[in-house]
Amino acid sequence: MHVLLIQAEPDPIKIDVLRTAVLVVDMQNAFVRRGGYFDLIGYDISGTEKIIGSCKEIISLARERGIKIIYLQMGYSSDLSDSGGPNSPSWYKSRGLNLIHQHPELKDKFYIYGTWGADIIEELEPQHEDIIVRKQKHDGFIGTNLDIVLKTWEIKYLVFIGTATNICIESTIRHAFSLGYFPILVSDAVSQMGPSLTQEATLYNVRSAFGWVTTSEKLLSAIRGIQSS
Repeated sequence: MHVLLIQAEPDPIKIDVLRTAVLVVDMQNAFVRRGGYFDLIGYDISGTEKIIGSCKEIISLARERGIKIIYLQMGYSSDLSDSGGPNSPSWYKSRGLNLIHQHPELKDKFYIYGTWGADIIEELEPQHEDIIVRKQKHDGFIGTNLDIVLKTWEIKYLVFIGTATNICIESTIRHAFSLGYFPILVSDAVSQMGPSLTQEATLYNVRSAFGWVTTSEKLLSAIRGIQSS
């Protein structure tokens, strides 16, 4: 068994590398790039731009050491048939869906599968051995095969990086914890939507109730020191 000890809060956590996956959440052009959905509606994307380097380093080293890389990719089909329609609260709460209806000419800037907006950013482009899980909800387990994929690979430990900390990442972490997975959130490889207090709130929630919080430096140090036993 390949084991490593990650220094984390509230306590260090020992994990089995062969039963670990890095979940890269929604690092797509729509949410990260200038000219994408978030940028167009006025969200500050500078925080998300800053985590690209940390995410890339974690993904590269983890992949090299045999840790599974799984991308969660938010989006809808071009006809929006999987958006829930007028009977869904998403129809009213999703600013993206509302803007798509108002400005269909901007569809490729949003998160419609098959368009630039829905694509994973170039720096973090998935490789052939990686897995992409498409989702329509904030929670990566709802309506997807994520749980089946994880159980197929006998994954038990989930390292979370990406965006947005307080929305899709926290929603997925809460569900992962309830399903018996061990969530580990990398605090400087995730970015929030909204003010910094939302980031701090999620870090507090994870530390206190739903998992462990570490940093990219501590995670990378642990991965580099993998030992066999």
